[in-house]
Amino acid sequence: MANFTVNRVETSPIEGQKPGTSGLRKKVKVFTQPHYLHNFVQSTFNALSAENVKGSTLVVSGDGRYYSKDAIQIIIKMAAANGVRRVWVGQNGLLSTPAVSAVVRERVGADGSKANGAFILTASHNPGGPNEDFGIKYNMGNGGPAPEGITDKIFENTKTIKEYFIAEGLPDVDISAIGVSNFSGPDGQFDVDVFDSSSDYVKLMKSIFDFQSIQKLITSPQFSFCYDALHGVAGAYAKRIFVEELGAKESSLLNCVPKQEDFGGGHPDPNLTYAKELVARMGLGKNPDSNPPEFGAAADGDADRNMILGKRFFVTPSDSVAIIAANAVQSIPYFSSGLKGVARSMPTSAALDVVAKSLNLKFFEVPTGWKFFGNLMDAGLCSVCGEESFGTGSDHIREKDGIWAVLAWLSILAHKNKDNLNGGTLVTVEDIVKQHWATFGRHYYTRYDYENVDAGAAKELMAHLVKLQSSISDVNETIKGIRSDVANVASADEFEYKDPVDGSISKHQGIRYLFEDGSRLVFRLSGTGSEGATIRLYIEQYEKDSSKTGRDSQEALAPLVEVALKLSKMQEFTGRSAPTVIT
Repeated sequence: MANFTVNRVETSPIEGQKPGTSGLRKKVKVFTQPHYLHNFVQSTFNALSAENVKGSTLVVSGDGRYYSKDAIQIIIKMAAANGVRRVWVGQNGLLSTPAVSAVVRERVGADGSKANGAFILTASHNPGGPNEDFGIKYNMGNGGPAPEGITDKIFENTKTIKEYFIAEGLPDVDISAIGVSNFSGPDGQFDVDVFDSSSDYVKLMKSIFDFQSIQKLITSPQFSFCYDALHGVAGAYAKRIFVEELGAKESSLLNCVPKQEDFGGGHPDPNLTYAKELVARMGLGKNPDSNPPEFGAAADGDADRNMILGKRFFVTPSDSVAIIAANAVQSIPYFSSGLKGVARSMPTSAALDVVAKSLNLKFFEVPTGWKFFGNLMDAGLCSVCGEESFGTGSDHIREKDGIWAVLAWLSILAHKNKDNLNGGTLVTVEDIVKQHWATFGRHYYTRYDYENVDAGAAKELMAHLVKLQSSISDVNETIKGIRSDVANVASADEFEYKDPVDGSISKHQGIRYLFEDGSRLVFRLSGTGSEGATIRLYIEQYEKDSSKTGRDSQEALAPLVEVALKLSKMQEFTGRSAPTVIT
């Protein structure tokens, strides 16, 4: 058993260590500066206070992107020096973000220990590699992201930090081999437990879904399936779940060999722009396959996001969460006794609101950031939730969960087709979505992302939009001058959220223009990029008339798009004539 001592290292504050909606994300070059990671980790330990750190159990893992292996060794040594009792690491340092949440909530160590929190090393859907992005975030004992009270404290600590603690004489731990390494330090024994990355998560999924009925669907000759992990950490789970447990053919897995350090040079973001190979395979895009599968799905780098596709058909994330909520009780055993409530992020379309009203469910609209859903779930107020940025989940964990969403869709398809798998006509993804629109109406929806915009210009644009809100009548006059066929604005505000559980207030969460016909324009600065600012513009139009729910989305939204771009003076402020990404 190696012995270590604690080394106190003098340091000074480094600017810009403010965690965004999902932790601290910067370029690798920033994280590899002397003391940069160390300062942030120590500031986190200090924010948690010594009594919560000493003797605790911490999970440290992530999506395996470039710099992860070095970062894990640094955090292990700092945890030891700060009095942590044991660190759990997924084999090879790999755990999807949802699996980290599951491990914190479900796993029991050989000695009966339970995790108190986790450092997750990921920049989610952002590219990886020496010149790309790295990220770190802290999750609490409920398995969910640290609340603002903690992240604000971490940021304050980064501005005043003078020293950090690191173990001297503690060798690097071999994280490729499963097993426990024991060490001894000033506070007594310290263990590092390297465990299988997928078993806890797979066990949890099997307790939620009816794997037998999904297997019947997947192995039916009438059904075909394709799953694209975009070379992210989801690949570590895909083979185990879809092939070994559910009987899918290995050929149905696409890019499921994790190429962690740089995701095979790709952008691990499951949308129509970046998941090009899957999009083509599903019969969409510029070079579509002629014989696409019935169902396709993709994941991002850390496997918490998902994209759902049918044959030549894209399901918007806003529709996806509404459809899961509408079908959950009949299709998913975990929800058989009913839903406690549903929630969506403010920019997400109001499709879920209509389902909640129809099913008489509690409904919540929260700021962007999964931690807001976590509070509702911990209080027993919410079962299913989602956000437009390809995040969907439920109260089984406290993170969004990409593979869970895929299994939810497969469960709905299995339920709808339980009598059709012996030669009947298959109910398709497109059928399910169109039936949903016929029942609840359709929310035409698109998102325009303007990435790496000059931060000053982005702030000016937002200030301009806030100023306009002082006179709704002037806004309506301007809109009528742009398009006479667009409804009047009924109200406009800057979204503010009072948490019904802890009473905390989150301000400046996005600028909203709400129209008399239920349409919406929302403008938000995103907190997930690593440099510059990203302006997100959300455009939504509600259509109840079932004879008008089959229009092309961009065509249906064209008038509102024109209004949004001219009202905001997007090109004048940003110099951009077109968005970086349209979803």
